[in-house]
Amino acid sequence: MRPVSIRARVLYLAIAFAVLLVGSVTIATYFFVADGMARSAQSTTWRLTQVASNAVAKATTNAKIQAASEGLVGADREKEAQRLLLRAIPDLFAVGGVEEGAFAFYVQENGASGPRLVWFSDPRAVVSDKASRARAVSTRQSLQSGPGGRSLLTGMFARADLGQYVVHVPIDLPDRTTGVVDVVYVPAREEEILDSARRPMFIVGLFALLVSVLMMQIIMGWVLSLVENVRTAADSIDAGQLDLHLPEEGEHEIADLAHSLNALMDRLRRRAEAQTRFVADASHELATPVAGIRGYVNILRDWGAEDPAMREEAITAIDRESRRMARLCAELLSMIRSEEILDFRNVRYDINAASREVLATAATRYMDKHLEFVGPDEGPLWLYGDPDRIEEALGILVDNACKYTQEAGRVQVMTSRHRDRVVIEVTDTGIGIPERDIPSIFERFYRSDESRSKETGGFGLGLPIAKHIIDTSGGMIWVRSKVGAGTTFTISLARNRTKELKE
Repeated sequence: MRPVSIRARVLYLAIAFAVLLVGSVTIATYFFVADGMARSAQSTTWRLTQVASNAVAKATTNAKIQAASEGLVGADREKEAQRLLLRAIPDLFAVGGVEEGAFAFYVQENGASGPRLVWFSDPRAVVSDKASRARAVSTRQSLQSGPGGRSLLTGMFARADLGQYVVHVPIDLPDRTTGVVDVVYVPAREEEILDSARRPMFIVGLFALLVSVLMMQIIMGWVLSLVENVRTAADSIDAGQLDLHLPEEGEHEIADLAHSLNALMDRLRRRAEAQTRFVADASHELATPVAGIRGYVNILRDWGAEDPAMREEAITAIDRESRRMARLCAELLSMIRSEEILDFRNVRYDINAASREVLATAATRYMDKHLEFVGPDEGPLWLYGDPDRIEEALGILVDNACKYTQEAGRVQVMTSRHRDRVVIEVTDTGIGIPERDIPSIFERFYRSDESRSKETGGFGLGLPIAKHIIDTSGGMIWVRSKVGAGTTFTISLARNRTKELKE
C-alpha cells in the first residue's frame, strides 16, 4: 500500500477518528464511573456524620444523667458530665459501623482562638483546617471541607486518588461549651473499584479501536473495489473497448455511478456504431456515382470519339452522376454544419410568415407537379428562436412532402398555439410511410423504398438534419402516416426558448 494512496490516507484518518472517538468514549466512561464513586464516597461521609452526631448526642445525654445520679449540682455536675463524656468518646467511635471513618474531637474553650484537639482515632483524622472548623462552630451547622477541586481523571493513568472527605460537626457539650467532631473518610474502597475497572476499560477501548479501524478498512476496500471497476471502465473506453458492463447491484452512489457509466458506454458504443455505419453508407453512396462516372469515362475513351450519340449519352450521364455527388456532399456538409452549431440565435419571429415563405419556394420548384399548397391562417404567430434554422427544417419537411406526393396532390402547413408552445403540422396526400419504417426514418441514410429514393434523388439525410435542428432548438418532432393516404409531421416548439432553457 502506497503511503500517499487513498487507502493509506483513509487508514490514517480512520486511526485518528477511532482514537478520538474511542478515547472520548473511554474518558467519558471513566469520568462518569469516577463521579459515581465520588458521590458514593460523599454519601458515605454524610452517613458517618449522621451516625457520629447521634452517638455523641446520646453519649452527652447519658453523661448528664449519670452526673445527676451522683447527686452533683451546678458547675460540679456539668464538669462531671463533661469528664464522663470525654472518657466515653474513644469507646463511642469504636462500635456500630463508625469504624469506617477516622474521627477527631475538638473542644472550644473559653478565651481560646479556636477549638482544641482532645482526642483522635487515627492520624488521618487530624486535619489542619482551623478556619472551616471555627466557621462550623460559629454557624452551628455541619460543614464539609474536602476533597476540594481534585480532578476525577487523575486516576485514569495512575492509581486512583479521590482525596479525603472531611465534615466538621458542631456539638453542644455538658459544660455549656461547644465541641467539634471531625468526620474524615478516605474512600479506599471506591478507589479500589476504579483501579480494578481501569485495566478492563482500556482493553475494551483498544479492542473497539482495532475493530473500528478494521471495519473502516473493510468498507474502504469494498468502495475501492467498486472504484477499481470504474477505473477499468475508463481504461476500456480509452482503449476503445466499449462492450464492458459494470455491475449495478445495490442502492448506493457507486451503483448510480456505474449505471451512468454503463449508459455513457452504451451511448458511445451506439455513436461509434452509427459513425461506422455513417462512413460505410456515405462511402457506398459516393461509390455508386463514382463507379458510374468511371464507367462512362471508359466508354468515352473507347467509343466516344467515333460515336457522337454515345459521347452525348456519356456526357449526360457523367453530368447527372456528378450533380448527384454534389447533392450528397451538400447534404453531408449540411448535417456536419448543423451538428457543429451549438449557439442558435434567439430572436422574435413570425412562424406563419416563415411557413408561407417555405411553401412559396416549394411551389416554384415543383410547379410542374401542379400541387396544391395550403399555408397557415393569416396573421402573425410570434415565438422566439432561430428563424433560419427552423426554416431549414420546414424546408426539408415540405420538400419531402412534395417529392412523395403525386401530381395534383396537396401539401399543407398549419400552425397553432397551445399554451406556451407552438405546434406546426406539415401534411401531404402522398404515398405514406409503412408502419414498420416509422421508427427508423430519422436515422441517417435510412430509406424505406430504394426505387422511390432513386426516382426522387434522396439519400436519407434530410429527416435526420431536420430532427437535429428541432432537438437543438428545444423542440420535439414526431410523425403519423398511413400508406396511400399521406403523412403528417408535427413539430412542437416553445414560444420562449430562453425561458425553457432556464427551467
